[in-house]
Amino acid sequence: MKLSDRLARLKSLGVGKTVSELRKQVKEQRPPRRSYQKKVYRLTPLRRSLRISNNLTPPQSTSTPLSTPKQDKVTLSGEKKEKQRPANAPLVNLSDADLLLSSENSGRRCNSKGRGTIYNPVLGICCHFCRQKKLCGEEDCKRCGNFDVNEPCLGKTDCSVCHSSTGVFCRACLKVRYGEEIEEVREKKGWMCPHCIEEQGTKPYWICNSSICLRKRKMPPTGIAVFKAREMGYKSVAHLLMEELKLGKCK
Repeated sequence: MKLSDRLARLKSLGVGKTVSELRKQVKEQRPPRRSYQKKVYRLTPLRRSLRISNNLTPPQSTSTPLSTPKQDKVTLSGEKKEKQRPANAPLVNLSDADLLLSSENSGRRCNSKGRGTIYNPVLGICCHFCRQKKLCGEEDCKRCGNFDVNEPCLGKTDCSVCHSSTGVFCRACLKVRYGEEIEEVREKKGWMCPHCIEEQGTKPYWICNSSICLRKRKMPPTGIAVFKAREMGYKSVAHLLMEELKLGKCK
């Protein structure tokens, strides 16, 4: 059989059609698509109480209420506008419930002087490093012991320059991370936090080594580096980090 006869045979069978022709033929045989219509879900009718729908006033109860009326919060501050307060003595509004501390918690407050034992979301001052909002363990602290908000917390530091929350450190973090004692900071009226020291340039390579500040510098947090610092003979983690920055080990 000749080639022309073979091609004619294939054409009669429909085999000789190209792919594009076959696709076009299939599309013509398909039924037309229906236009998409977004389904609208009906909302259930709002439920109204009979008292509101009938415009009825609520019944007045003649019996005495079981719970005492809510008292207004008492602000232990006389002036509305005052100068900037220290970071370890922020002004808070206290209610009667905030002034209650169980005898058990009151006895446990001084068990740990490092970071404190009792968590208190109202009177507790947050440490910039460990971020623990606890009452300090200092026995003579009037703020954490007597709840006097006008007195500074003796277990937290306050920067003499910025007076901000970034300069608040508890006793343990101040000792472990920066090698300073809280008693020395109290006596030193011009104590500055690591942020202000870096801004003024009085101590090169002395930076805040909290996880928040290190991440802002795109540096990995140090973690529990106090054991490494002590094994290598450094006073604190900040001294170890300062030496590594000088040698260019930290990027």
